[in-house]
Amino acid sequence: MPISSGRIRVGIGGWSYEPWRATFYPEGTPKAGELHYASRHVTSIEINSTFYRLQNPAVFAKWRDATPEDFMFAIKAPRFIVEAHDLAGTGASVTRFMSSGITALESKLGPVLWQLSPTKRFNADELGGFLSLLPARAGKLPMRHALGVRHTSFLTPGFLEIARRHDVAVVFEDDAVHESRADLTSSFVYARLRRCSASVATGYSIAALKQWARRAQIWAQGKEPKDLERIAPIAAAPPLRRDVFVYFINGDKERAPAAAQKLLSLLKSG
Repeated sequence: MPISSGRIRVGIGGWSYEPWRATFYPEGTPKAGELHYASRHVTSIEINSTFYRLQNPAVFAKWRDATPEDFMFAIKAPRFIVEAHDLAGTGASVTRFMSSGITALESKLGPVLWQLSPTKRFNADELGGFLSLLPARAGKLPMRHALGVRHTSFLTPGFLEIARRHDVAVVFEDDAVHESRADLTSSFVYARLRRCSASVATGYSIAALKQWARRAQIWAQGKEPKDLERIAPIAAAPPLRRDVFVYFINGDKERAPAAAQKLLSLLKSG
């Protein structure tokens, strides 16, 4: 597992979204230049195309070379794995994905997001078997894994125990539909903020973004925000600095870049 520096990264999902050509990218930006531009205005991007199809080493290397030295990607794991009926039986598929070329990102390889279907129910044996398949390293690179769950059957301490045993971060989602909890289960935090509003220039209100900036700083210090719901009480363990990844995903997506940039600005000024 990578050593945590308490770094807070803020980003968006993908970089190719047609409405962003009116709300984010300068006029005349070529399609081929979108990643170059986006990666210099946010500090991380969650790659969504990997959910739909495997990429290859040349594509990952191209993305690596288009981005700044300290940039980092998160990768959304393929749906043929996370939508499988029996997650514990996906070992060959996990190996196939992990060997598809993601290591070509080199130091820019961040967490892998394993986003389960909203209909997937908690099964302790199945989940434990699945998480045991997730490798601690890919080649020479240490790996971080984040697990997104949306079924209410996961809202149990037994789920947290399994995630902690395998050092997997449970994704916190700020979402109007799916319940989420903010219990910490790994040495990093992965949050997906899904309430951007088209009527707000910065996606979230400034007051809400200031609140998220405070929460991110608390997480980075190794503590837990007291204003977020959790399954179990706040842990009494000594604080451990954590890297924090925050992504503005969906909602009214055209506002996501503005939300990410404003949050980065608030973190810098705070």
